[in-house]
Amino acid sequence: MSERSRWTGLLVLLGLLFAQSASATDRPVGAPFETRSEVLARHGMAATSQPLATQAAIEILRAGGSAVDAAIAANAVQGVVEPMGCGIGGDLFALVWDTKEGRLVGLNASGPAPMGLSLEQLRKEAQGFIPPRGPLSVSVPGAVDGWVELHSRYGRLPMARVLEPAIRYAREGFPVSEVIAWAWRIEAERLASYAGFAEIFMPGGREPGKGALFSNPRLADTLERIGAGGRAGFYEGETAEQLVAFHRANGGYLSTEDLANYHSEWVAPISTNYRGYDVWSTPPNSQGLAALQMLNILERFDLRAMGAGSADLLHTLIEAKKLAFEDRARWYADPAFAEVPIEALLSKEYAAKRAALIDPLHASTRPEPGNPIAGGDTIYLSVADESGMMVSLIQSNFSGFGSGLTPPTLGFPLQNRASLFSLDSTSPNVYAPGKRPFHTIMPGFVTKEGKPLVSLGVMGGDMQPQGLVQVLVNLIDFGMDLQEAGDAPRFYHSGSAEPTGRPMVEGGGLLSLERGYGALREELAKRGHKLNAERANYGGYQAVEKQGEIWVGASESRKDGAAAGY
Repeated sequence: MSERSRWTGLLVLLGLLFAQSASATDRPVGAPFETRSEVLARHGMAATSQPLATQAAIEILRAGGSAVDAAIAANAVQGVVEPMGCGIGGDLFALVWDTKEGRLVGLNASGPAPMGLSLEQLRKEAQGFIPPRGPLSVSVPGAVDGWVELHSRYGRLPMARVLEPAIRYAREGFPVSEVIAWAWRIEAERLASYAGFAEIFMPGGREPGKGALFSNPRLADTLERIGAGGRAGFYEGETAEQLVAFHRANGGYLSTEDLANYHSEWVAPISTNYRGYDVWSTPPNSQGLAALQMLNILERFDLRAMGAGSADLLHTLIEAKKLAFEDRARWYADPAFAEVPIEALLSKEYAAKRAALIDPLHASTRPEPGNPIAGGDTIYLSVADESGMMVSLIQSNFSGFGSGLTPPTLGFPLQNRASLFSLDSTSPNVYAPGKRPFHTIMPGFVTKEGKPLVSLGVMGGDMQPQGLVQVLVNLIDFGMDLQEAGDAPRFYHSGSAEPTGRPMVEGGGLLSLERGYGALREELAKRGHKLNAERANYGGYQAVEKQGEIWVGASESRKDGAAAGY
């Protein structure tokens, strides 16, 4: 055969292969957005925002651990390798598909305000608004109790074994990955002066850059105490005493009683049906309700006919977000302290009334909250095991490195969730001792006809409900696959009503668009949307899907993350 004939035959063969792989050829570099293949595996799957955490989850699954064991292992590793996003100084929410009971269960592991700080004293010290950093922003850390509750109900391996990968990375060190290094640098510039921060997170006087080896032996010691003592290894004894002494020495009010008396809560997940799919999240004080309200409003519109990535679609999504967030500011709070009309807010009749307020050609400047009872940094991960158990877990310090206060003998920062309280006595989210603040973190889950389908979440403060809805619309309305739905460009709308009572941006807030939506800027501006030219937080997405006998995993490129299975 001649050289030319061989090349002709090869080209014909390549043409046939490409014809059979249309999905691959439909996404060359330079398309409106680029995506990569989903990850497929039979026995188990994990998707997190940091590859070392994903590997830890797979390690635990292979060792015989449950999806819950693997999720805790991954979360613990992320607290080591991604400390600005999460850690044992923060809170946790989770949804678990219980294979034995054939239902979804929820856990709220968010901590309350200190019992020793009154509203009157807080108002004196806060001077208008609770500071976003520092001692007044700290609430009781709930994550470790959440681990213990999840593990006691669904764990298979000892907690000490589950925490081994995190302890190993904390003690031996790890190379800092690219996106995390970028976020670390930004936060270090802001927090270097906060007590204990530089001692732990700026070795040698500066933050570690991309590829730098970073270790945290004091955090390793703290994790070992949790592995050995469980809940008591954190909320009692050495760790609790050092945490409280540090916080009080720096102007805080946490007590050993606050820690010893804290317990997370098993909750009934809430849901709505969107075009035949049941979408689930955790109830208030979580903001998961906002995503469900948005979906109820959007169901009144033919989004598919508008077209993926169209100005009509984005306008409708943004206006639905504004309506849901007005209700979020008016109604969402700790249900132990305020009446939250969840059933009324989730009703289809109420959604129809709210949807009627959307003008297809003009952006609203400030819609009013409805009356349904009338006449920022986080990590998200998803894990599934061979038994069919699926875990949707989200965990956070709130802002990057939380309050900035870092007990140097313990190796982790304290969260700043208490900064999300309001000081307005008329707000359901007004501060009170022992009350849990309004919470941005919210895991997601999708079932169909009573069967588990997708465990998913989008991290990133108030981006979470609007990001999750954008992903769900991509999946359900436009038939994108699990990876593609997360890689598609997103918008972020900020500055609308906030549960803290802080002043809002005039004129309906600011709209940020990823580069894939650049061509729509002029059209959306014509409709009255105020465009933001600055870089925005478009969230971070992970998901695991059950497809017959296999697991499908996805982790987007906005973070350092990875999905992996076995």
